[in-house]
Amino acid sequence: MPLIPTLIALAVVVGFGLFAGWRGARPPDLIRGPRLVPWRFLMIAAAAVALPLLVHLVRLVAGAPDA
Repeated sequence: MPLIPTLIALAVVVGFGLFAGWRGARPPDLIRGPRLVPWRFLMIAAAAVALPLLVHLVRLVAGAPDA
């Protein structure tokens, strides 16, 4: 994947991870009922996707040859 799509994907994943972290850190609202979206799991999944993207970005910037 070229540099620009990698940067865009990394920005989207980091933004989603920050959003999921913000939503997961909010206190539960007992009036509205239980949360139906597992925000903390989605935050961890976003971090798991961001790590390989970051490694790929470093390889692109360092000029590592494609295998």
